[in-house]
Amino acid sequence: MNICLIPARGGSKRIPRKNIRNFCGKPMISWSIEAAQKAGCFDRIIVSTDDVEIADVARAAGAEVPFMRPQNISDDFSTTGEVVIHAIDTLTENGGQFDAVCCLYATAPFVDVKDIRIGLKALETHKFAFPVTSFAFPIQRAVKMRPEGGLEMFHPEHAKTRSQDLTEAYHDAGQFYWARPQDWRAGGQMFGPDTHPVILPRWRVQDIDTFEDWTRAEAMFKALGLDK
Repeated sequence: MNICLIPARGGSKRIPRKNIRNFCGKPMISWSIEAAQKAGCFDRIIVSTDDVEIADVARAAGAEVPFMRPQNISDDFSTTGEVVIHAIDTLTENGGQFDAVCCLYATAPFVDVKDIRIGLKALETHKFAFPVTSFAFPIQRAVKMRPEGGLEMFHPEHAKTRSQDLTEAYHDAGQFYWARPQDWRAGGQMFGPDTHPVILPRWRVQDIDTFEDWTRAEAMFKALGLDK
């Protein structure tokens, strides 16, 4: 049995009510629930939330909310791992048995069902799997603002290195994470040899943390025809 767990707390600060705010015609969380349903690899789709309204929206979209998340793991400092482990323990205490857990973010409208399936397949040989995408600019050539004014490079030793000679860098796409219950509980390091990267194109990755991000994400979503 495979579980999709969607964390969705009610206290988002930068974009209030982000998880159920209307995104291209649906509450944001509905896009993640719909993707999990279409993936066809989940026996249960569960939302972990501390918010009654989010719970109602999630149920209306077809997800389960079999428990409410406690306040001690619902603040700005709570980690994804803590939320997943709490869900695993709560479900297990109530007779749940499952092989793998996919933590799918509520704010992942660009997630593709094929990538979710690739992540599950990767657990045959790895402990973890999650999507990454490449940086659009070499991180070795990044600069920062100086307190006294002006700019300086983070890595000045690469000031004259050709871009094509620099190692390509990737970052977490912020969509989903696959692991088996024992590996979630162990709190293993996801960035290591036991992790399978599901590589995504940059045009299908967008953080949604600010209103500027939100506007850009909606424009991208419509341009790709994903709102149909």
